[in-house]
Amino acid sequence: MTKIECILRPGKLEDVKEALGKFGIHGMTVHQVMGCGLQKGRTEVYRGTEYSINLLPKVKIEIVLGDEHVDEVIEVISKAARTGAIGDGKIFTWKVDNAVRIRTGEKGGDAI
Repeated sequence: MTKIECILRPGKLEDVKEALGKFGIHGMTVHQVMGCGLQKGRTEVYRGTEYSINLLPKVKIEIVLGDEHVDEVIEVISKAARTGAIGDGKIFTWKVDNAVRIRTGEKGGDAI
């Protein structure tokens, strides 16, 4: 099993959810997060004073799935989230040793 974690623009969440749903993935965890990268924030003016906002709102999606579909899911997410501009986000993956469904006690791939 592999966990995919992606940090995206908030405006792309619905596009990614829809694309994942078409692929057959409906289980995910979504967090609202703040972060910065190459985008380096932005400046805004409030009552004549300029402010630098270093951390921008982002969305983090977490998915755990079988290893056989990881490359395809990464491609689906990338296509749905891409705008071509700095700040589109990142995708991270790592191996998951085990999963347990609390309700039934199922383990491993059966739990996801």
